[in-house]
Amino acid sequence: MEYNQSVTVPRRILSSLLSSLSAGVVPRAGAPYIAIGRKDEIAAFLSDLENIGEGGSSMRFLIGRYGSGKSFLMQLVRGYALERDFLTADADLTPERRLYGSGGSGVATYRELIRNLASKASPDGGALPKIIARWIGDLQAKIGEADENGTRLRDAVMQDHRSVEFLVGGFDFARVVSAYYRAYMDGNDELMSACLCWLRGEFASKTEARRALGFSVSLIIDDDNWYDFIKLFGVLARRIGYRGFVVFIDECVNLYKIVHRVSRENNYEKILSMFNDALQGKAEGLLMVLGGTPQFLEDPRRGLFGYEALRSRLCDSRFNDDEFRNLIGPVIRLRRLCDDELFALIVRVTALYAQHYHWEPRITSEQQIRFLTLALSRAGSNSMMTPREILRDYLTVLNILMQNEDADFERIIARVSAESVPLMDEEKAENTETGVKKPDFSPEDIIL
Repeated sequence: MEYNQSVTVPRRILSSLLSSLSAGVVPRAGAPYIAIGRKDEIAAFLSDLENIGEGGSSMRFLIGRYGSGKSFLMQLVRGYALERDFLTADADLTPERRLYGSGGSGVATYRELIRNLASKASPDGGALPKIIARWIGDLQAKIGEADENGTRLRDAVMQDHRSVEFLVGGFDFARVVSAYYRAYMDGNDELMSACLCWLRGEFASKTEARRALGFSVSLIIDDDNWYDFIKLFGVLARRIGYRGFVVFIDECVNLYKIVHRVSRENNYEKILSMFNDALQGKAEGLLMVLGGTPQFLEDPRRGLFGYEALRSRLCDSRFNDDEFRNLIGPVIRLRRLCDDELFALIVRVTALYAQHYHWEPRITSEQQIRFLTLALSRAGSNSMMTPREILRDYLTVLNILMQNEDADFERIIARVSAESVPLMDEEKAENTETGVKKPDFSPEDIIL
């Protein structure tokens, strides 16, 4: 997507975007409007989507510091997947939501994923009923009006389901979706609701499920088998007309924080199972994207590298170094945005801010360069400074300038400048690692 500053962004999206950036929160909508500097990473994910669209499977680990853009990139890729007619689902891990655990912590992740299940027609989540309705509508359109008693449609439904019955949980999955179809045709809202509850993993026992559905099922979705049903959704997605299923699981650092070693390794065993399925082609039409910090991946005691089976699969080859990038492997490490990209980012945010508030910011290009120079003059900023910190500080400056007519840029940054390394003059800044030169390109011309 190429961004043009003359494009008018919908006010609802723009308001949510700026509010999220000001609070240091990843925007769920509007990410493409501020996407700068991740062209290679996006190209790698788009290549994965093409592979998934052909029936393949893949798994990616997106690794970066807090605020480096992991969650932002996930939301960006999520938007690209929806545009290309994939189903998506996303969830953040918490102490109550894990990949493996007793007491409902595993199935809680599944429930969150299904709650956020999205399609192109329902990008904000809650798409499960609409997905099934689309599938039934497509079947009806293929069969035509000649099917008066519904026999041909019922046969078509069963034919679609036979392809998943051989998978773990596939028979019950197909039976419940078929029951949903019958309830849909009969206008039985109570049975439709019960079927959706089963598909969302909301029944605590098989007895409760049987009572609600009116027929017996051999299993329910629980802590032990929820991932098998994610694989089923990947298969079903392709059968009912979507290109595949993309699952985003963020904040995997919460697995690294699990104190109990056995519990932590059980979760890593689940990741190993997912990884093997993806690389061996056992998860048709499924892309799994896990986001975490370097500690989650590399810590030799509590991270993934502390689990030998994962370390041997995910560690860098001895031929890898910082000079060359390898985005074909399973691990994508987010690099720090370069100075020119950071400058283009604040220029773009300034334009969006002006559009939202109908106010011309009282800040020049030279002052934007001085702000960025000041931000990057902090010790360690060359590797530690993140877009989140820079944007939050920059939006604070814009907020102050807009709300206080007597305020000016020099007064706002004066105290911060006094507490930091003195600002460098322009000539010196252009010849130091932390200096910021005004980019040769126009920020409006950046293409993702």
